[in-house]
Amino acid sequence: MSALARQSGVPAATIKHYIREGLLPEPPCRTSRNMAWYDPALVPRIQAIKAIQRTRFLPLRVIKEVLDESSVGTTSSAGETAAEAALTRSLERLAPRDRRTHAELVAAGMPADQLAELGRFGVVTPLEGSGESAVYGGDDLAILQTLGAARRAGITPAMLPHTILEPYVRALAELVRVELTLFRTGIVPRAGADLEPIVDAATELSERLVVLLRRKLLLPMLKELKEEASMRPCSSSS
Repeated sequence: MSALARQSGVPAATIKHYIREGLLPEPPCRTSRNMAWYDPALVPRIQAIKAIQRTRFLPLRVIKEVLDESSVGTTSSAGETAAEAALTRSLERLAPRDRRTHAELVAAGMPADQLAELGRFGVVTPLEGSGESAVYGGDDLAILQTLGAARRAGITPAMLPHTILEPYVRALAELVRVELTLFRTGIVPRAGADLEPIVDAATELSERLVVLLRRKLLLPMLKELKEEASMRPCSSSS
């Protein structure tokens, strides 16, 4: 386990959590109660899980489904492994490097109960530790800082409750599934030796495209919602 943690750059406690959650297999060989041997081929998968957590803030069950689906399909196993490793490196490069402890976040104004609830939603996952000993970083920290910025801008919890992020995660999980399906079937089989730079470009461009499409849809959707509201029958008063 110590070698697996060192090679993957992910703490042993986190790897053990992935095993308990079914994202990684149990070790095939145990030599004692506290000693086991793990397959070195798990390193890219561990890195991919952590990278998706940091950059896509998906629940572990969704990450498991995505990675399990990527292990079968039209491309070879070697191609899938290379694609997974390239995507991992790309996401790691995009992720912010800042880190904050649980205590620092609470001191900065993030209520401890809300932080715990965001963890239960799968919105944020500690880089290491848990509870009051947790350390957050990458896009998880950026999400928390964005919520803090919203509060400082006058957007109160009544206007934008933190619980709204749970349906956001569910909706975005479907978008990510579509993106990764296109990635596996469109990019991986055709990229060849240019896989890594193409993955970098595709990752950045897909994020930019999502932002632009969302912006484009805001006003038309607002008009649609207003029309729907105007067509609802008014409640009669006695």
